Amino acid sequence: MKKLSILFLVMLFSGLMLAQSPNYSNGITVKKLFLDFESQKEGGSLTAFKDYTHGFELGLSHRLTNNISLYIPGKFGVVKDSMQGAYKTILGADAVLQYFFYNEKSNIVPYVLGGVGYMKYYKGDKDVMIPLGAGLNFKVNDRASINIQSEYRISMNLKKNVLHHGIGIVYTFGDVKKHTVDMDGGFKDEDNDGVRDDIDLCPQVKGVPALNGCPDSDGDGVPDYKDVCPDVKGLKSMKGCPDSDGDGIADNEDECPNMPGKKLNNGCPETNTVKDRDGDGVADNADKCPDQAGPVSTSGCPDRDGDGVADYKDKCPNVAGVARLGGCPEVKTAPDRDGDGVPDVNDKCPDRAGLSIYQGCPDTDGDGLDDFNDRCPSMAGPIENKGCPKITVEDKKTLDVAMRSVQFDLGKSSLKAVSYKILNQVADIMQRYPDYNLVISGHTDNTGSASKNQKLSTDRAKACYNYLIAQGIDAGRMTYVGYGESRPIANNKTLRGRSLNRRVEFSLVPAK
Repeated sequence: MKKLSILFLVMLFSGLMLAQSPNYSNGITVKKLFLDFESQKEGGSLTAFKDYTHGFELGLSHRLTNNISLYIPGKFGVVKDSMQGAYKTILGADAVLQYFFYNEKSNIVPYVLGGVGYMKYYKGDKDVMIPLGAGLNFKVNDRASINIQSEYRISMNLKKNVLHHGIGIVYTFGDVKKHTVDMDGGFKDEDNDGVRDDIDLCPQVKGVPALNGCPDSDGDGVPDYKDVCPDVKGLKSMKGCPDSDGDGIADNEDECPNMPGKKLNNGCPETNTVKDRDGDGVADNADKCPDQAGPVSTSGCPDRDGDGVADYKDKCPNVAGVARLGGCPEVKTAPDRDGDGVPDVNDKCPDRAGLSIYQGCPDTDGDGLDDFNDRCPSMAGPIENKGCPKITVEDKKTLDVAMRSVQFDLGKSSLKAVSYKILNQVADIMQRYPDYNLVISGHTDNTGSASKNQKLSTDRAKACYNYLIAQGIDAGRMTYVGYGESRPIANNKTLRGRSLNRRVEFSLVPAK
């Protein structure tokens, strides 16, 4: 094991040295594992680090979407058999989905994971596991991150839940996908010019960063969308056009581009007196509005909004626009990602098509309450109950009976077989109310010390919790808590009162 640890460290630092650039679609992970097969057993403790054993993990990941990756690790380790006092080798493999929470301002990337796994003791038992966990990636550079991860592994066959903790290196490789989201900041760069779309003035045309992502075909420092002469290198003062004769009149407006002249003569040298009644610098013979002063760009006609379209042609003479729209400005449609007719800025559910009366949210269960405010969006229920179906009298009665019918061995948290029937009925209720969660609370009488009663009540609530998980109820829909002797419902001075106080309560609450 010592030699394997040295090999792991060599691979860790080699990955750091190879790192180069971000946004790669594939990755490889090498990890040292610390295996906790004891804390989840009866009497085990999370802080008993001496019981941890060692292992290694090698995994491959493939990025499916902007935030989700498929991760397939192989695991190897050695664990101690507490019954036989011997060590056993374990082998395993998982398939999990990782959801990453990216933040462009941070080099720490948290994530959660869940999936399915297979584990086998060498020449021994096999088990199917459900790994659930969370981790952190600490970015070292563009390709490499240091990874810390913990996972709780639910045992489906052997009913022996375990914990895996690990630390290692994540190394990314492969080609950068075009039009993908920037993994560092969550921004798109549609044209791949190094300027992200939210600040790119030309997001669909590859340009240069110095011009805010817009192209400059002739390289004169004037972006094409402002350049009157985009194919000929010119001067910024001439809107990108050249002035070959240096007379201050751009060649595209200069009738004598190779001979210095005056603006009054359209760039040609003065040969005789030229009339200019409105004194705008455009000779009357070339002035389309000889009695109204205007710029040369509009042939001497006024252009109040300065958009290059003469007022007599401008359909919106007081508002700057574009020539192809007759001098009127472009009207941009407000973003509406889900296409439901409600702009994103007003849409409470911008990624799910809904109705305008619900401010863009759907009403999935058709109970008259939109999903945004519906605590049970997939099950119809009355508005006064916040959209959740009311629990029937029969089901409430079953939960009340369960409080008094669940029995344990004296002074222990182990369930008696007589409790299975009523707990199966509780599981059936959970299946019929998918939008409700279950709170399991344990209570004791005041016999014995308060600290022992507190632990006993918690362990008994957890025993019911584990039994319901075994019946197929999602652990994420349940919580358990122990209150010890702190919440009596009867007098502890009588035998009957103490009996009533020893109970496990089951409460349904809306999930949302």
